[in-house]
Amino acid sequence: MGRYSREPEIAAKSCKARGSNLRVHFKNTCETANAIRKMPLKRAVAYLKNVIGHKECVPFRRFNGGVGRCAQAKQWGTTQGRWPKKSAEFLLQMLRNAESNADYSGLDVDRLVIEHIQVNRAACLRRRTYRAHGRINPYMSSPCHIEMWLTEAESTPEGAKKGKKKKGTKDAVEKSSKRVKTAATAAH
Repeated sequence: MGRYSREPEIAAKSCKARGSNLRVHFKNTCETANAIRKMPLKRAVAYLKNVIGHKECVPFRRFNGGVGRCAQAKQWGTTQGRWPKKSAEFLLQMLRNAESNADYSGLDVDRLVIEHIQVNRAACLRRRTYRAHGRINPYMSSPCHIEMWLTEAESTPEGAKKGKKKKGTKDAVEKSSKRVKTAATAAH
Protein backbone atom coordinates (compact mmCIF):
# COMPACT_ATOMS: atom_id res chain seq x y z
CA MET A 1 0.00 0.00 0.00
CA GLY A 2 1.37 3.39 -1.01
CA ARG A 3 1.49 6.59 0.95
CA TYR A 4 -1.17 9.23 0.29
CA SER A 5 -0.55 12.95 0.66
CA ARG A 6 -3.63 13.29 2.90
CA GLU A 7 -5.76 10.89 4.85
CA PRO A 8 -9.56 11.05 5.05
CA GLU A 9 -11.10 12.33 8.27
CA ILE A 10 -13.33 9.26 8.66
CA ALA A 11 -11.46 6.29 7.22
CA ALA A 12 -14.40 3.90 7.70
CA LYS A 13 -16.62 6.03 5.42
CA SER A 14 -14.11 6.41 2.57
CA CYS A 15 -12.32 4.41 -0.12
CA LYS A 16 -9.06 5.09 -1.93
CA ALA A 17 -7.48 4.50 -5.33
CA ARG A 18 -4.11 5.46 -6.77
CA GLY A 19 -1.96 4.96 -9.83
CA SER A 20 1.76 5.53 -10.24
CA ASN A 21 3.85 6.33 -13.33
CA LEU A 22 0.84 6.44 -15.63
CA ARG A 23 1.69 7.10 -19.28
CA VAL A 24 -0.76 9.95 -19.73
CA HIS A 25 -0.06 13.69 -20.01
CA PHE A 26 0.31 15.38 -16.64
CA LYS A 27 -1.19 18.73 -17.67
CA ASN A 28 -4.31 17.29 -19.32
CA THR A 29 -4.88 14.92 -16.40
CA CYS A 30 -4.46 17.76 -13.89
CA GLU A 31 -7.16 19.84 -15.61
CA THR A 32 -9.50 16.84 -15.90
CA ALA A 33 -9.02 15.99 -12.21
CA ASN A 34 -9.77 19.59 -11.22
CA ALA A 35 -13.02 19.40 -13.18
CA ILE A 36 -14.30 16.29 -11.34
CA ARG A 37 -13.17 17.31 -7.83
CA LYS A 38 -16.11 17.38 -5.33
CA MET A 39 -18.44 15.68 -7.85
CA PRO A 40 -20.64 12.73 -6.89
CA LEU A 41 -19.27 9.47 -8.27
CA LYS A 42 -22.16 8.82 -10.68
CA ARG A 43 -21.97 12.36 -12.09
CA ALA A 44 -18.18 12.14 -12.49
CA VAL A 45 -18.45 8.85 -14.42
CA ALA A 46 -21.15 10.32 -16.68
CA TYR A 47 -19.09 13.49 -17.17
CA LEU A 48 -15.94 11.59 -18.18
CA LYS A 49 -17.96 9.50 -20.64
CA ASN A 50 -19.35 12.74 -22.09
CA VAL A 51 -15.80 14.10 -22.42
CA ILE A 52 -14.77 11.00 -24.35
CA GLY A 53 -17.83 11.45 -26.60
CA HIS A 54 -17.16 15.23 -27.04
CA LYS A 55 -20.51 16.12 -25.42
CA GLU A 56 -18.92 18.08 -22.53
CA CYS A 57 -15.49 19.70 -22.40
CA VAL A 58 -12.82 19.94 -19.72
CA PRO A 59 -12.15 23.60 -18.83
CA PHE A 60 -8.46 24.51 -19.11
CA ARG A 61 -7.69 27.16 -16.51
CA ARG A 62 -4.07 26.71 -15.48
CA PHE A 63 -2.34 24.95 -18.39
CA ASN A 64 -4.16 26.92 -21.06
CA GLY A 65 -1.41 28.31 -23.28
CA GLY A 66 -2.40 27.74 -26.91
CA VAL A 67 -5.67 26.03 -25.97
CA GLY A 68 -8.50 26.96 -28.32
CA ARG A 69 -11.88 28.27 -27.31
CA CYS A 70 -15.04 26.18 -27.32
CA ALA A 71 -18.68 26.94 -26.58
CA GLN A 72 -18.99 24.03 -24.13
CA ALA A 73 -16.62 25.82 -21.73
CA LYS A 74 -19.28 28.47 -21.01
CA GLN A 75 -20.97 26.24 -18.43
CA TRP A 76 -17.71 26.32 -16.44
CA GLY A 77 -17.42 30.11 -16.68
CA THR A 78 -14.39 30.07 -18.96
CA THR A 79 -13.69 30.14 -22.69
CA GLN A 80 -10.95 27.56 -23.16
CA GLY A 81 -11.60 23.84 -23.13
CA ARG A 82 -10.56 20.53 -24.65
CA TRP A 83 -11.57 16.87 -24.65
CA PRO A 84 -8.55 14.94 -23.27
CA LYS A 85 -9.70 11.42 -24.14
CA LYS A 86 -6.80 9.46 -22.68
CA SER A 87 -6.86 11.37 -19.37
CA ALA A 88 -10.61 10.79 -19.11
CA GLU A 89 -10.15 7.06 -19.75
CA PHE A 90 -7.45 6.77 -17.06
CA LEU A 91 -9.54 8.67 -14.50
CA LEU A 92 -12.61 6.59 -15.40
CA GLN A 93 -10.59 3.43 -14.76
CA MET A 94 -9.46 4.79 -11.37
CA LEU A 95 -13.03 5.73 -10.42
CA ARG A 96 -14.14 2.18 -11.24
CA ASN A 97 -11.32 0.88 -9.04
CA ALA A 98 -12.40 3.15 -6.17
CA GLU A 99 -16.02 2.07 -6.67
CA SER A 100 -15.09 -1.60 -6.41
CA ASN A 101 -13.01 -0.82 -3.29
CA ALA A 102 -16.05 0.92 -1.78
CA ASP A 103 -18.28 -2.02 -2.67
CA TYR A 104 -15.81 -4.40 -1.02
CA SER A 105 -15.73 -2.19 2.11
CA GLY A 106 -19.53 -2.16 2.31
CA LEU A 107 -20.02 1.54 1.53
CA ASP A 108 -23.08 2.95 -0.23
CA VAL A 109 -21.83 3.53 -3.79
CA ASP A 110 -24.71 5.89 -4.66
CA ARG A 111 -23.65 8.40 -1.96
CA LEU A 112 -19.92 8.56 -2.78
CA VAL A 113 -18.37 11.96 -3.52
CA ILE A 114 -14.82 12.62 -4.79
CA GLU A 115 -13.42 14.33 -1.72
CA HIS A 116 -9.73 14.41 -2.68
CA ILE A 117 -8.03 13.98 -6.05
CA GLN A 118 -4.44 14.92 -6.75
CA VAL A 119 -2.18 14.61 -9.79
CA ASN A 120 1.61 14.76 -9.37
CA ARG A 121 4.40 14.75 -11.93
CA ALA A 122 6.27 11.47 -12.36
CA ALA A 123 9.82 11.11 -13.67
CA CYS A 124 10.04 12.14 -17.34
CA LEU A 125 10.82 9.44 -19.87
CA ARG A 126 13.46 10.35 -22.44
CA ARG A 127 13.47 9.41 -26.10
CA ARG A 128 15.17 11.09 -29.07
CA THR A 129 14.17 12.52 -32.40
CA TYR A 130 16.60 12.97 -35.28
CA ARG A 131 16.88 16.40 -36.88
CA ALA A 132 18.60 17.83 -39.91
CA HIS A 133 22.39 18.14 -40.13
CA GLY A 134 22.99 15.25 -37.73
CA ARG A 135 21.44 16.86 -34.69
CA ILE A 136 19.39 15.02 -32.06
CA ASN A 137 16.64 16.61 -29.96
CA PRO A 138 14.97 15.21 -26.85
CA TYR A 139 11.51 13.67 -27.19
CA MET A 140 10.22 13.68 -23.62
CA SER A 141 7.01 12.34 -22.12
CA SER A 142 5.39 13.66 -18.93
CA PRO A 143 3.74 10.81 -17.00
CA CYS A 144 1.94 11.35 -13.72
CA HIS A 145 0.85 9.85 -10.42
CA ILE A 146 -2.85 10.06 -9.48
CA GLU A 147 -4.35 9.56 -6.04
CA MET A 148 -7.94 9.97 -4.91
CA TRP A 149 -10.30 9.10 -2.14
CA LEU A 150 -14.07 9.13 -2.09
CA THR A 151 -16.26 9.69 0.95
CA GLU A 152 -19.88 8.87 1.67
CA ALA A 153 -21.90 12.10 1.64
CA GLU A 154 -24.02 12.92 4.64
CA SER A 155 -27.72 12.63 3.84
CA THR A 156 -29.50 15.90 4.59
CA PRO A 157 -32.80 15.73 6.49
CA GLU A 158 -36.02 16.75 4.71
CA GLY A 159 -36.59 19.77 6.97
CA ALA A 160 -33.19 21.23 6.12
CA LYS A 161 -33.92 21.01 2.40
CA LYS A 162 -37.25 22.82 2.76
CA GLY A 163 -35.88 25.41 5.18
CA LYS A 164 -33.27 26.74 2.76
CA LYS A 165 -34.47 29.55 0.53
CA LYS A 166 -32.77 30.68 -2.64
CA LYS A 167 -31.56 34.22 -2.66
CA GLY A 168 -33.52 36.38 -5.08
CA THR A 169 -31.88 37.44 -8.29
CA LYS A 170 -31.31 41.09 -9.01
CA ASP A 171 -34.28 41.20 -11.41
CA ALA A 172 -36.61 39.59 -8.87
CA VAL A 173 -35.54 42.07 -6.17
CA GLU A 174 -36.10 45.02 -8.52
CA LYS A 175 -39.57 43.74 -9.51
CA SER A 176 -40.61 43.26 -5.88
CA SER A 177 -39.38 46.74 -4.94
CA LYS A 178 -41.33 48.23 -7.88
CA ARG A 179 -44.46 46.43 -6.69
CA VAL A 180 -44.01 47.84 -3.19
CA LYS A 181 -43.50 51.36 -4.59
CA THR A 182 -46.59 51.17 -6.84
CA ALA A 183 -48.68 49.81 -3.97
CA ALA A 184 -47.47 52.64 -1.71
CA THR A 185 -48.26 55.33 -4.31
CA ALA A 186 -51.69 53.81 -4.98
CA ALA A 187 -52.51 53.91 -1.25
CA HIS A 188 -51.78 57.64 -1.01
